[in-house]
Amino acid sequence: MRDPPLILVVDDVPDNVDILQMRLEAQGYEVVTAPDGLEALEKIRELTPDLVLLDVMMPKLDGIETVKRLKADASLPFIPVILVTAKADASDVVGGLEAGGDDYLTKPVDHAALSARVRAMLRIKALHDTVQQQAAELAGWNRTLEERVAAQLGEIEKVGRLKRFLAPQLAEMIVSTGDEGILESHRRDIVVVFCDLRGYTSFAEIGEPEEVWGVLREFHAAVGPLVTRFEGTLDHFSGDGLMVYFNDPLPCPDPAERAVRMAVEMRTAVGGLMSGWRRRGFDLGFGIGVAQGYATLGRIGFEERVDYTAIGTVTNLAARLCGEARDGQILLSKRVATAVEGGVALEEIGSLALKGLSQAVAVYNVAGEVSG
Repeated sequence: MRDPPLILVVDDVPDNVDILQMRLEAQGYEVVTAPDGLEALEKIRELTPDLVLLDVMMPKLDGIETVKRLKADASLPFIPVILVTAKADASDVVGGLEAGGDDYLTKPVDHAALSARVRAMLRIKALHDTVQQQAAELAGWNRTLEERVAAQLGEIEKVGRLKRFLAPQLAEMIVSTGDEGILESHRRDIVVVFCDLRGYTSFAEIGEPEEVWGVLREFHAAVGPLVTRFEGTLDHFSGDGLMVYFNDPLPCPDPAERAVRMAVEMRTAVGGLMSGWRRRGFDLGFGIGVAQGYATLGRIGFEERVDYTAIGTVTNLAARLCGEARDGQILLSKRVATAVEGGVALEEIGSLALKGLSQAVAVYNVAGEVSG
């Protein structure tokens, strides 16, 4: 509401207009006038006054019809209307109020009544404007909140997708910075860990589906958290096996050591499950292969489904070493063994001819725990 408030006086009798205008301006209000209902509506749309004093009996458009049109115009804010009538008949007063009038005065207008009614209507106008402003602010806050919630949900969903194959801290960093360039295709020297359960195929063939499901759930629960703890990049789960690599997407100074440490803890964790599996008649073992070499890495897939993966001989070598490993063995390629020697007890297996590789490969087994 303006300060001072703007009041529109509408009456077809100039003397009445002059008296009302003089009294209102003497109280500090700003006053504009109109001689009939049609001009009053034009000024209301143009000036949006804070209060209208509206004569009932007028030519062209009387006060009752004027207030009806005013209140029916959704484009206008709330503007209180005091009807001024020479008729004191109750039916005229009721008709004016039912048409949308907010209060009424009878002619001749009493000065004290005029002052009191105007102050009361302006208080209502001020309160209404405050409520409307607060409602608009609340709506704005709600929109902002909805936008923030939507953005946060989008980030949570995006982090969730990235956490399927990246360490949580890396997934959150990519989402917070908005930089996914790190996931584009590139070549890097990585250490790959491939592990799976021995005897799983036979077990899955003869075991009940619920038993197979239960074993896989226990297996994944044992090894999955270790991938996160050692900040490895999870390539995929494939039933009883999984592939993890180190030194990508973010480089790390000790990829071979991290990989072997994780492998040793995986062996311990799965070993803790073995006794329970065997008591239930499940003849299962666990083997791991670890290799180091160059690979091409990046996102692969299509719009609805994207994975992050590594392609190269090093992944095949790790898988073949895993395939050769007996229960409890962690087989390493020569590069990995060289990188961790002195920190772990190794035994040389010798050179093995592995399927899919043209040359025999020197292989080492991790015989003990990692020191340090």
